[in-house]
Amino acid sequence: MLHFLSEQSSVTLWMIFLAENVVITIIAIAAGSYVIKRHQKHKPVASKREIVFCIVTNLLNTAITYAGFRLWQHGYIEFSFDINWCTLTDFLLLFMAMDLAMYLFHYGIHRTIAYRYIHQLHHAYTNPTPIDLFVLHPLETLGFGALWLAMLYVYSFNFAAVLIYLTVNVVYGITGHLGIEPFPARWRNKPLLKYLGTSTFHHRHHSDIHCNFGFYTNIWDKLFKTYKP
Repeated sequence: MLHFLSEQSSVTLWMIFLAENVVITIIAIAAGSYVIKRHQKHKPVASKREIVFCIVTNLLNTAITYAGFRLWQHGYIEFSFDINWCTLTDFLLLFMAMDLAMYLFHYGIHRTIAYRYIHQLHHAYTNPTPIDLFVLHPLETLGFGALWLAMLYVYSFNFAAVLIYLTVNVVYGITGHLGIEPFPARWRNKPLLKYLGTSTFHHRHHSDIHCNFGFYTNIWDKLFKTYKP
């Protein structure tokens, strides 16, 4: 796939990456809306403001994808392509490393002036809906993108592990912005599962900005004493 992309022009690459991001966004919003409709019998309606920021986020994510591809082409980012045990270990490493990095980034935003001028936009939605996953200040989108590219730069991950991680990332994003909890408590309290970030976990963060800064797990919040159940 990467070698096919290498043969394309810059304009074609931009169009491919834009289409990829738009499709992911549509799937995320549609899947999240479907879950909400099943639980609450109504479909969330996005405002014009949310739609505009969603479009801007897609354009910036396209730019980040393009930058990552060019960094790979020039050897700054490297991948392994064999499907073996490294696929699982690399996924787990990437999952936990990004969870920690995003926790620190997220916590830092909340503890500095960046919250007022950048992140407060996202927190305007105390009862988020799926589209709010993509309602971010442009600087915040670029910040998360830079964090992602830096992670790929410092370690050569298995490419399949990266694809799995990106899929899981979207699923978490949808779940965290449902505004409802689709999973019963008996599931959330099982071993291992109780350490994962849930819709309830992230919804609490939207209603109380002083807690629950994690994304995929609540481990770092519990470790650094920012967790509230």
